[in-house]
Amino acid sequence: MEPARIAGLLAPFIGTSPAPKLHAQSLLSHISTYVDILSRWNARINLTAIRDPEEIITRHFGESLFAANHLFPRETTVCDVSERGGIGSSAVTVADVGSGAGFPGIPIKLWAPEISLTLIESNHKKATFLREVCRSLTLTGINIQNARAEALPPASFDVVTLRAVERFESILPTAAALVKPSGRLALLISTLQVASAQSMLPNQYHSSDPIQVPLSRSRVLLLAHRNLHEPTL
Repeated sequence: MEPARIAGLLAPFIGTSPAPKLHAQSLLSHISTYVDILSRWNARINLTAIRDPEEIITRHFGESLFAANHLFPRETTVCDVSERGGIGSSAVTVADVGSGAGFPGIPIKLWAPEISLTLIESNHKKATFLREVCRSLTLTGINIQNARAEALPPASFDVVTLRAVERFESILPTAAALVKPSGRLALLISTLQVASAQSMLPNQYHSSDPIQVPLSRSRVLLLAHRNLHEPTL
């Protein structure tokens, strides 16, 4: 897919500019390559039910980059992306729980290259796919954990993301436990899941109002912050 078309599809989620720069073109080129790899692998294993490339851009990349822009905001747009990555992204550790086809973890890494990203995926074939994507895009600073999230040490990450996972209600407490004090939990969920998610979060968390995902009536980004100073039992 042409980079200009990708930029147009992503504009509702992260904005656009009439003067693309080289690093933004590199981002769009990475996304094009990613879509090609995803389409090939989808013929062998079920990575996503969405098969149309343009819908993959809007549903998967658009939503993921929308979250990335809220986690690591910048004043510029997709066509003016700093080579140093997102504001405040340096040394930030991010974990994507149940990464599957790599969303939102890998697009967040493309948006904020300086983060240290861990992709947690217990399915061996999906973990192999993630390694192929990272190798093809020559991404560094990524650790792929072919394991269950419960096996990782608690309070290990500054940011933990969760999107489109099975058994959401059972995995949410595990994801929340991985967040460091003062860290953030980013949930890409349906509006029907918001009340349940807020009620299930541990007491040391407080969540912001859900943020509507562009071009969707049912998808939201819910950000929850873990308190720096937590009460002792």
